[in-house]
Amino acid sequence: MLIDAYVAELDGALTGPRGTKRDLVVEARDSLVDTADAYEAEGLEREEAERLAVTEFGEVSEIAPGYQAELTAVSGRRLGALLFVSVPITVAMWSMLWRMYPATDDAWLNSPWWYVPVSRLLDLVQLGTGLYGGLVVLALSRGARWFRRPRLATRSLGVLVWATLPITSGLGMLLSLGTQAPNSLQALPALLANLVTSAMWGLQVYSATRCVRMTRASSARH
Repeated sequence: MLIDAYVAELDGALTGPRGTKRDLVVEARDSLVDTADAYEAEGLEREEAERLAVTEFGEVSEIAPGYQAELTAVSGRRLGALLFVSVPITVAMWSMLWRMYPATDDAWLNSPWWYVPVSRLLDLVQLGTGLYGGLVVLALSRGARWFRRPRLATRSLGVLVWATLPITSGLGMLLSLGTQAPNSLQALPALLANLVTSAMWGLQVYSATRCVRMTRASSARH
C-alpha cells in the first residue's frame, strides 16, 4: 500500500473534531513521507520506499485506536470545559438578575411551599453538572497518565448532558409558570437571559450529541 492510500484509509477510520483529526492525519503522513524519503535516498524506488515505510508504520487497525483515543479525549475535554464555564455563568447570571429585580414581599408570601426547594435543586443539578465537567477535563488532561478510559469519560459526560437537560428545563418551567404571583423581572433583561441560556444549552447539546455518537462509533469499530 502506498502512502496516499494508507492515509486515506486512516482518515476514514477516525472520527472526532475536524481540526484535531486533520492534524493527526497530517502528522502521520509527514512521518511516512520522511521515512520513504530516507529509503529513497538509500537507493530504493519511490513505490518500494513508500510500501516499506507503510509496513514499518503499522496496519491501520493497529494505529487507529491510539489516534481515536486522542480524538475522544479532545472531545471530552471540550465538552467538559464548556460545561465547567457555561453552567456557572448561567447560574450567576440569573442570580444577579434576581438581585437586580427582587421579587416583591407579596410574591414571596404567596409562593408555594415547594418553590425554594425546587430552586435549590435546580442550582444543585446545574452546578453538579459543571463540576463533573471540570473533573472530566482534569481526568483527560493532567490525569491522562492514570486514567486510561477516555471513551468512558467522554460518553458519560455526553449522556449526563442529555439526562439533565429535561430535568433543568422542567424545573425552570416549574419555577417560571408554577406560581400565581407576577414575575418581577423586567421584560428585556429576562429575554436576554433566556437567549443566553438557550444558546448555552444549544452548544451543550450539540457537543454532547457529537461525543455520544463518536464514542458509539468507536465502540462499534473495536
